[in-house]
Amino acid sequence: MWCDPATIQHWIAAPTGRRGAPPVYSDLAVPCLLTLQAVYHLPLRQTQGLVQSLVRLLGVEVPVPCYTTLSRRRVTLTVRWPPRVHPAGAPLHLVIDSTGLKVFGEGEWKVRQHGYTKRRTWRKVHLGIDPTTHEIVVAGASTNDVHDSEMLPDLLPHVPEPLAGCTGDGAYDRTACYEALLARQTPTCAAPTIRIPPRRGARIWRHGNRRGMGHPRDVHLRRIRQIGRAAWKRECGYPQRGLAETAMYRFKTIFGDTLTARTFDAQATAIFIRGARMTHLGMPDTVSV
Repeated sequence: MWCDPATIQHWIAAPTGRRGAPPVYSDLAVPCLLTLQAVYHLPLRQTQGLVQSLVRLLGVEVPVPCYTTLSRRRVTLTVRWPPRVHPAGAPLHLVIDSTGLKVFGEGEWKVRQHGYTKRRTWRKVHLGIDPTTHEIVVAGASTNDVHDSEMLPDLLPHVPEPLAGCTGDGAYDRTACYEALLARQTPTCAAPTIRIPPRRGARIWRHGNRRGMGHPRDVHLRRIRQIGRAAWKRECGYPQRGLAETAMYRFKTIFGDTLTARTFDAQATAIFIRGARMTHLGMPDTVSV
């Protein structure tokens, strides 16, 4: 176990200058404990005990937050995203998808064999992946009744790089998604390349007799009618979306597929902690043989 000296130095929160008692622990100490909780799949009480053991072994004279303090602080915690490998300012192609993390309820095997006997609740995780570096660029959390297309316009403002393109499944075949993606066009960056398969039975949105440029969705739809859906996917590079599925697999393999927090804000913080650490943790080293 290696601990950054800067974290120890800023373990105690600096005075805020405002009225009332300031927080004891800084915004570096709390994410440190929550990261250990996520990696080792521990409850908050066991996380407190683990860090107390590590502090004694390291010989560092710092107090350890109580599990009740962690429970309160994680509700309002702002998770800092670490620096990424992708060059700053370079155009980025975003691959986006979502998955679910169970909060409570029976497992999939029990439901498949015997049906469910009580409510099953989960939270949806929306991840944007950089296909060149396999890093998580942006992450979002929502309840299970929020559609994937509703989250895409909210996630795009958190992507600082110019958007060269976006790949997603048919769930993002919505007007709001196309408008949000096309709005990322700037004088120095052309309109992003959108790879979203139209739904079955889709109709043309902007016919040829209308003024203005053709809609990218209509271009895809006309091409699908010419060569077929499978050939269109191979032609435009849509199989790249599988990298999002790979990221979801690593996400659940490292941190599990459940959430232990009971409030949505705490669950969102747990999701962001996992996503921020997945930026470098668990990344594969690919070697050609």
